[in-house]
Amino acid sequence: MTVKTLVRAGLLGLAFASAAYVPPAMAETLRVSGGTVQRALKVPMNRAVVVESDIAFAELSIANPGIADISTLSEQSIYVLGKAPGRTTLTLLAPDGSLITNVEVQVTADVGELKERLREVLPGEAIEVRPANDGIVLSGTVTSAQAIDRAIDLANRYAPDRVSNLMMVGGTQQVMMKVRFAEMSRSVRKSLGFSTSLKGTADNGSIGYQGGTGAYLGDTSDGVILDADTSGALQVGFGYGDVEFAVLIEALESKGFVRTLAEPNLTALSGQAASFLAGGEYPVPSRDDDGNVTVFYKPFGIVLNMTPRVIGENINLNLKAEVSQIDTSIGITDAGFSISGFSTRNAQSTVELRDGESFAIAGLLQDDFADLSTQVPWLGDVPVLGALFRSADYQREQSELVIIVTAHLVTPTRGDALALPTDRVRPPSENQLFMRGITAVTSRPITGGAGEVARQDFTGSYGYVME
Repeated sequence: MTVKTLVRAGLLGLAFASAAYVPPAMAETLRVSGGTVQRALKVPMNRAVVVESDIAFAELSIANPGIADISTLSEQSIYVLGKAPGRTTLTLLAPDGSLITNVEVQVTADVGELKERLREVLPGEAIEVRPANDGIVLSGTVTSAQAIDRAIDLANRYAPDRVSNLMMVGGTQQVMMKVRFAEMSRSVRKSLGFSTSLKGTADNGSIGYQGGTGAYLGDTSDGVILDADTSGALQVGFGYGDVEFAVLIEALESKGFVRTLAEPNLTALSGQAASFLAGGEYPVPSRDDDGNVTVFYKPFGIVLNMTPRVIGENINLNLKAEVSQIDTSIGITDAGFSISGFSTRNAQSTVELRDGESFAIAGLLQDDFADLSTQVPWLGDVPVLGALFRSADYQREQSELVIIVTAHLVTPTRGDALALPTDRVRPPSENQLFMRGITAVTSRPITGGAGEVARQDFTGSYGYVME
């Protein structure tokens, strides 16, 4: 066997010996030297600590056995077991009855297991756990309010109702929510109708006929009379002797277009509810059984209610958005009160999204079609000439509604970085108003974000700016 082989064998054996050797576990102890205690004795609940004294003692006593239990291991060693959170005193007496020392014993909750559970349940959260008298103190910076709630709930398992929360939520915790309502409504209506009137008179009486709607034949001097609601009408009438004949042709086409756009913005702290109303309140009377009239107010306009919660990098958002306006076409009249109805578009949902992301929480495409045909019985079925005894109209309405929400994590900014619509203009002087006819004077701040926006005119973008 060569020297090189012997060296390799020796190193290998040394490695195995080192791996097999396990140093003995050091027991947690407190030493009493010359009657002086090094520190207060802290004992976790349901765990034990050994107290060693360099002076042999003859007698031991514990002030409150309900907090800690003691037993003698030797004439210089004491076994202290924590039973309940609290403070008590351990007294050591010498054989001659003199006092060796008093040891302050503090039994605290076992935070070691709590630390392990927190690392398992909330990995990555920097939560510090400390015992405090008979309770637990939690401190550190976490990523969300939900992490704080979970940590407190877990700590209450170890120290019920004795948990002090000193934790803080790090990062941005303010959410600005932008809601966009976009609605397009189109309506088309067409109608075509024919009305005829025939009247004849004689010495012994008269005979007459009227078909369709929109005209009738009065006296000979009156001719053809149009109804007040008749639109797009062409009338033709003639008479011969005592016989008069009139034809009324009604042709009408109407088109309508409505565009609605609303963009409410609202900022709130994570976990806090916020509401927004831009509109008004409509009085609605109500009569009780005794005849008394009470008035309550219904809000209308742009309504936004939201509760954001920042969970790590995500934003959990519970919101209700609504756009409404008074609609007199669906009102009622009762007991002398005229009450209008409301045209409302709303959506309520809970979504989760990241900073700057958007969701379409509502979308509606509606297409309504209705037609109506009226005719004089039998005469309307006659080919060609039957059209003179028929009327027809149809109506089509289309509407499209989309509600989009966008969430942003925001932080406060300096006041000079914000601009208002009123920053652009200022009231004119009397000379400018009366002599020159100027109703508004452009105000142009020199510096800041407000100045940049104020330099724009009303032909471009306007509003407020956040930097």
